[in-house]
Amino acid sequence: MPPLNTDSFVKDSPDRLLELESIDFFVRLMGILGLPRSVGEIYGLLYFSEISLTMDVIASRLEISIGSASQGLRTLKSLKAIRSTYVPGDRRDHYSAETEFKRLFSSFIKDEIMPHLESAKDRIHRMEKILQQNKNNKDFHQIRLEKLKKLTKTGSRLLPALTGLLKF
Repeated sequence: MPPLNTDSFVKDSPDRLLELESIDFFVRLMGILGLPRSVGEIYGLLYFSEISLTMDVIASRLEISIGSASQGLRTLKSLKAIRSTYVPGDRRDHYSAETEFKRLFSSFIKDEIMPHLESAKDRIHRMEKILQQNKNNKDFHQIRLEKLKKLTKTGSRLLPALTGLLKF
């Protein structure tokens, strides 16, 4: 596969079509996770790239702004979905995709979802205090609050177990 930053990368070649399908696949996956389109585009491009790419090349290949590329790369770095690689003689950062999905999803669950569950527990505790002072619709609100407590409790137990079961 020729380097993706050359003009020799033919528009309708099988390599380009594979790249476009990869980008579409990851745009949709990242969308499910609530992440911006550019994050999926960047990851999809890097996933099928045999060489690491600079931010300039990524922005050019995807026809996105440098700002969007920078923000997307920062997001992917924070998710540990990409890594910087050293290229001798080039001072620019080069990026490649993390392809170990177990590590990627485990990191996402641990770093993104679990903290939200912890803050949800604090929020529920505050709602319980407010509910004690509120006489209106107390039964209705109590039932809803119990459902939220059950959801966070189940999530807190299930997600770490799910992380351990990931095998791909």
